[in-house]
Amino acid sequence: MTGARPSHFSPELAERARELVALYPEPRSALIPLCHLAQEQDGYLTAEAMEEVAALVGVTPAEVLGTASFYDMLHTEPVGRYVVAICTNIACMLGGALELLEHAEAHLQVGVGGTTADGLFTLEEAECLADCDRTPCVQVNHRFVGAQTPESFERLVAELRAGGRVEEIPPHGTLVRVRRTIGLAADPAAVAAERAAEAEARAAREAASGDGGGR
Repeated sequence: MTGARPSHFSPELAERARELVALYPEPRSALIPLCHLAQEQDGYLTAEAMEEVAALVGVTPAEVLGTASFYDMLHTEPVGRYVVAICTNIACMLGGALELLEHAEAHLQVGVGGTTADGLFTLEEAECLADCDRTPCVQVNHRFVGAQTPESFERLVAELRAGGRVEEIPPHGTLVRVRRTIGLAADPAAVAAERAAEAEARAAREAASGDGGGR
């Protein structure tokens, strides 16, 4: 008889994963937080990590992949230490975003979606990043870095290459630096009663709809 398969997560992250699952009434509700946790460890979602997440929440690896591939913040292929996102939505476009994006491609020597040869930077074109008063809006690892010009962008890249801004911008994958320690705050009995009432009301509406379907 073979032993249990070793965890893909480090001991610390494996413990955090178990704690995350315990926060939710249904294990599969922890799927996206677990994906972020896996990405924190590896920088992207590996096949091994998705298999482990699937086992933790009781779904198939294909379901994990289907969920992860839907969200821009989750990556299923390797990305750089710094994922640079430049918004090209209307406000930013009017503020010079397309020119900035073109300059970023030339400066980093990669196209949109590409990663620099040293593995440090991945460049992305983003939809609205919700910082429209500072255009063109740029994020690095989902942290706002303010409006950028071609010149300030080059300074930002040089600073990151030199290991700067470590307190402000962690490596890609670290979504939050504060661990969640509480789960559902509502009374479980009250939640169950509300769900039962909703199900009863839905059943009544469906029955009434069926009775009047011939009108």
